[in-house]
Amino acid sequence: MKTSDFYYELPPELIAQTPLQRRDASRLLVLSRADGHTEHRMFRDLPDYLRPGDCLVMNDSRVLPARLLGRRLPGGGASEVLLLRDLGDDRWECLVRPGKKLRPGAVVDFGEGALRATVEAELDDGKRLVRFQYAGIFLEVLERLGEMPLPPYIKEKLADRERYQTVYSRAPGSAAAPTAGLHFTNELLDEIAARGVRLCYLTLHVGLGTFRPVKEENVLDHTMHAEFCMIPEETARVVNETRRGGGRVVAVGTTSCRTLESFARADGTLEAKSGWTDIFIYPGYRFQCIDALVTNFHLPESTLIMLVSALAGREQVLNAYREAVERRYRFFSFGDAMLIV
Repeated sequence: MKTSDFYYELPPELIAQTPLQRRDASRLLVLSRADGHTEHRMFRDLPDYLRPGDCLVMNDSRVLPARLLGRRLPGGGASEVLLLRDLGDDRWECLVRPGKKLRPGAVVDFGEGALRATVEAELDDGKRLVRFQYAGIFLEVLERLGEMPLPPYIKEKLADRERYQTVYSRAPGSAAAPTAGLHFTNELLDEIAARGVRLCYLTLHVGLGTFRPVKEENVLDHTMHAEFCMIPEETARVVNETRRGGGRVVAVGTTSCRTLESFARADGTLEAKSGWTDIFIYPGYRFQCIDALVTNFHLPESTLIMLVSALAGREQVLNAYREAVERRYRFFSFGDAMLIV
């Protein structure tokens, strides 16, 4: 299986640069797993495709304002530090720029002394081990000084940082948003619940590895990044009851899908659990837990388009993507959505 098997042509102007005024005003392409049939609706129509007895599983991770812009000490050269993973004791795994200037011992100041970062070690893939010094609570300092770490294909500045958070986000820790959830409003969730669909949540802290391209020619040679995830007791119970009752488990986003599939037993049931996952889902994978998926449109040759191809079939997915391009759908993080049923 070649990486190039998952390529499609995308005009650059279809990459959404800003969110729509209303979250649920995005378009929704509905793809049938059974025969590849497509329908073109609005995201607010999603409840029409859900049934009483189904459950909707969402990732409640909250994006950290993890991009810090500061000045090196001494000298004042501009520097950037991007937080990736909390290692404890005020130490983080980070990406830095300029890398040649930020070697072990380098110090960067943010907010005129409110926060300082000392590079302690070089890690693999150009990353750094960074120790932070501050007064007060780190997340509060970060909220004040940090910026949202938008994907590299978004060039426009985000006017409202909450638009890169889901309305149900509550567990800080992601370096990127679980973007399939950005389309939901509280009113839409209320409508879905009123139709007899159970809502539940898990947590997967999204790493920037989600944007890492697959460079290997053979898909099987790609090494997935690891991300931390948690399934609470209530979610495990709801999913298990849904399966026993004949309902469908509908995952919102590839992050929810990967978490459920990582921890599902062979019979598709779950137990409350937390840990790291580096699951790589590509065509040929046999899904244990999920029955349907709400997702966005993904980058060509990415692990995410491979995941949706595993669920709906590569040819059917690529045909749907070509149809979306022809109909001028908006792509990627702030773009339109897809429902695979």
